[in-house]
Amino acid sequence: MELLIFGHAGAKVLMFPTRDGRFWEYETLSIVGRLAEKVDAGQLQLYCVEGLARETFYDLGRHPADRIRRHAAFEDYILHEVLPLMAWNNSHDCTMAMGCSLGAFQAASLVLRHPHLFRKLVAFSGRFDLTMKVECFDDLFHGYYGDDIYFHTPTHFLPGLAGGWRLDKLRELDIVLAVGDADPFLDNNRHLSRLLAEKSVRHQLHVWDGRAHRARAWREMAALYV
Repeated sequence: MELLIFGHAGAKVLMFPTRDGRFWEYETLSIVGRLAEKVDAGQLQLYCVEGLARETFYDLGRHPADRIRRHAAFEDYILHEVLPLMAWNNSHDCTMAMGCSLGAFQAASLVLRHPHLFRKLVAFSGRFDLTMKVECFDDLFHGYYGDDIYFHTPTHFLPGLAGGWRLDKLRELDIVLAVGDADPFLDNNRHLSRLLAEKSVRHQLHVWDGRAHRARAWREMAALYV
């Protein structure tokens, strides 16, 4: 598993790529470039990882149960290899996760289930329920459902949280959601926002003009919210 690290100090940013992206995507989309001033100043250190979408949610040759199991294995790699590497490499007390499109789902699913490991979540143009069909975006599990999908889907497991340490930690997070008012996942972002509000979880939902599900908008969002 390859990754790219930019910067020498500052808050650590775990960056999940889009569905078709690789670990170098945020460099080629010039999102790293938009953050360069903060990176060079030692305010941010970026960790750009693989997303493995073609081995997980978009491996249509696998049974949906195998897809979510493969995703769980990918998350284990993040939890037990990447996050320890980040901690060993940089002692800053702030770790955040960010992603665009499918990467926003991966970041949100991880942070909202393991809030004690993070301080901030930044999610751009995210679909936080992969079982829903919107425009050309299909149900990625084709009707299959089980506990593994439930517990990885933010808009499914959040309503069931009723007190406890996880909810306490969620209320300590800084959560930023950004989406365009013409984006296919606008309603899903608003739904997640309502669920967070019902649990008294502090967050921001920024709705941009037009269709923001594109690199140009993500560059602007990154400069503002990361």
